[in-house]
Amino acid sequence: MATRETVCRHHRIRMFVLIWGILLSSGASVWGERHCQTGNFCITLSEADITAEAGLCVVIPCSFTTDKSFTPQHIVWYNKCESSTKCIDANIIFNTNKLNTEVQSLFKGRVSLLEPDVSQRNCSIIINDLTESDSGGYQLRVIQGETKGFTFTRKTTVTVKGLTQKPSVMIPPLTEGQPTTLTCTAPGLCSGSDPKFTWTWRGAGEKDSQITGNITALKTEDLTAVTQRHSSTLTFNPSAEHHNNNVTCEVSFKNNITAEETVTLNVTYLKKLVITGVTTVKDGDDLNLTCSVESFPPSVITWTKHGSIRNLTKETKIILDNNTGTATLTIRNVTVDYSGLYVCKAKLQIPTLSTHAEVNVTFLPRIFSTSGCVVQSEVLTCVCISEGFPLPTIKWPLLDAHTEYSVTTNFSNHAVNLSITVTLKDRNYTTVECISSNDIGEVKENLNVTRKVLKQYADQHGPCEVLLWIGVAAVSLIVNVICIILMMFLWHSRKKVKPNQEDRTYMSIKKTEVSSDYDVIAQPLN
Repeated sequence: MATRETVCRHHRIRMFVLIWGILLSSGASVWGERHCQTGNFCITLSEADITAEAGLCVVIPCSFTTDKSFTPQHIVWYNKCESSTKCIDANIIFNTNKLNTEVQSLFKGRVSLLEPDVSQRNCSIIINDLTESDSGGYQLRVIQGETKGFTFTRKTTVTVKGLTQKPSVMIPPLTEGQPTTLTCTAPGLCSGSDPKFTWTWRGAGEKDSQITGNITALKTEDLTAVTQRHSSTLTFNPSAEHHNNNVTCEVSFKNNITAEETVTLNVTYLKKLVITGVTTVKDGDDLNLTCSVESFPPSVITWTKHGSIRNLTKETKIILDNNTGTATLTIRNVTVDYSGLYVCKAKLQIPTLSTHAEVNVTFLPRIFSTSGCVVQSEVLTCVCISEGFPLPTIKWPLLDAHTEYSVTTNFSNHAVNLSITVTLKDRNYTTVECISSNDIGEVKENLNVTRKVLKQYADQHGPCEVLLWIGVAAVSLIVNVICIILMMFLWHSRKKVKPNQEDRTYMSIKKTEVSSDYDVIAQPLN
């Protein structure tokens, strides 16, 4: 188990380290030097001037020794004595004897002994809420009993300057939509009056205004009995509108002494993707599409074509501008094959956004060679197949001369298939004109008229049925020939026989008049 002496030794070491930490944080510069005055009455003070800043605090490191016969009971500090040997009660700034009230009013409550146990002979003090008027020489007096005391002539000089230190503002990574907390810590590790914190923010071209959020006005962290760290927090929900805004933390100390720090917010955000450019282009023209996204940091933008295995970076020209968050897709001399869905993606760390544009390549209609006309049984049937974008419209000038006809139309992608059926009625056509047109222009084609009978029938009913009918016709022809031969044979046979009364045919026509204009006609059946 550690002895009391060991614990005290460790405490003094921590106190020594703390003193130096306070000195460094307050901007002070010190270096100890031992000065002996009489016998064993020695004091260790800073050799150089101690500098500090207004509004903060200063530590005067000090230690002393005395004769063995002298037991210090109280410590007194003086400021601005007329001489090193003449210090009066009016110069007292601190006294461990609470019964002694002769302490300058401007120093009351501002001075503390770092080591309350005087027997440890540690005379270091901390002075809070400094003002420039606190500058001057400081001397120590040790007291034993009621009247016996010893004043050290060695003094240390403190110089208080205007406040130059700034608060420190801690900003964690900011992401849009994720609540965050900013922390502002006041300069110094002082235990004086609590400072006042004020948060303000300013957008581009705007005036300062109070920031919206949950503000913790003051948070005090006790480091030791005489040192504290003061801070304030601001919790808010960052958005893209907060990006590049300036946030200021102002710390106000006693005596109207202020310090502030301004930081710029960098918010990670990714806004909506926007595609600009003309998505309908003519065949042979250039396609230019620009994908833009506002984000921080700049996003990685890529272009792809939906359903295509083509590598756009090899076939096209893509211009990336990382400073403005844009990517322009350029395709030279487009054809109808480049119609389709083009997808733009923007990747920022984990989130990825995408949008698309439907590209249509317009082109002049063209009439397919499979178009044509056929006449069968005085019925004209014409088919015109045309492709184009926008989808073409087909006209038949032939129909202007007819009132009765039928029209059938079919559509497929960018193609239209239009067929007409017209009864000729003593008209003979060798060609029929088909006109296909859209917004780009029109084309005309004279379709040849083909007269087809058997072939057309075969096309409609198939070769097997045609062969069947051919067979039937041949058999019929043979039967007819046989019948004719038999009839000829019978006719020659009957010429040799005289007709009987039963073999004649009679026709009688009778008039109502008396005179007879008609006679009975008898014709032999030979």
